[in-house]
Amino acid sequence: MSRNADAIERLLGIMERLRGPDGCPWDREQTLRSIRPYVLEETYEVLEAIDSGDAGEHREELGDLLLQIVFQAQLRREEGAFDFADVAEAISSKLVYRHPHVFGDADVKDAEGVLRQWAALKREEKKAKGGGHSVLEGVPREMPALARADRLTEKASRIGFDWPDAGGARAKVTEELAELDEALASGDRDALEHELGDALFALANVGRKLGIPPEEALRGAIARFISRFTHVERELARRGVPHGGASLDEMDAIWDEAKAIERGQGKSSAPTPPERSPQSLGKERG
Repeated sequence: MSRNADAIERLLGIMERLRGPDGCPWDREQTLRSIRPYVLEETYEVLEAIDSGDAGEHREELGDLLLQIVFQAQLRREEGAFDFADVAEAISSKLVYRHPHVFGDADVKDAEGVLRQWAALKREEKKAKGGGHSVLEGVPREMPALARADRLTEKASRIGFDWPDAGGARAKVTEELAELDEALASGDRDALEHELGDALFALANVGRKLGIPPEEALRGAIARFISRFTHVERELARRGVPHGGASLDEMDAIWDEAKAIERGQGKSSAPTPPERSPQSLGKERG
């Protein structure tokens, strides 16, 4: 057997032993419902490992994610539904079917053509199963909202429902922000929620058109906020200022220091215009 096959067989054997009569009490008590949260948790840990650039950490987190697949396959095997081999065979068959330009005689010129072909073949699969009525099918409802917006608009774009360029998507943001301003003026909370959602959706569409996943862009912004705000807290503590004891102007000045430190560490080599903290921008608009 190959090294890969040996490793998979060992993992499957360990999982079967853990679920067996002489196995682990915790593992034996688990159900598909009880282990469901771990799939999402391990997925996010894989993403964090990718961002860290640490190959060893990435390997470990991929193993944790693989465990969730093996665990679920074992539970289904015990039900008599399917096993890990069925899972691997199913995805292998799907990949071969959806890549006729590699495994068959189809002629596809570029990556865009591959995506169109993939979408068409996927619709055919769904029709054969009694579904396939919408190109939007298959986007999980439990995905993070920005990522889901990105995926839905990408799917719609495959049949031509899309802006011709990023400029059209950006103009839509301006339109939605104007409607958000109208809702702010009205004070209607339902209208505010509606227009805020539309503005966020429009921004997600701009990210897609630019090739920048909005979920990743927001994750980056969050990381910068945490880094800068942590610097503000540390500096205030160094000065002996208690939490809540500093003015917004004082905290803004320290925020700018944090940005300068980032630039000094090579995060931005070009001069950038002043970027006030989210709180100071809100104060200025008010």
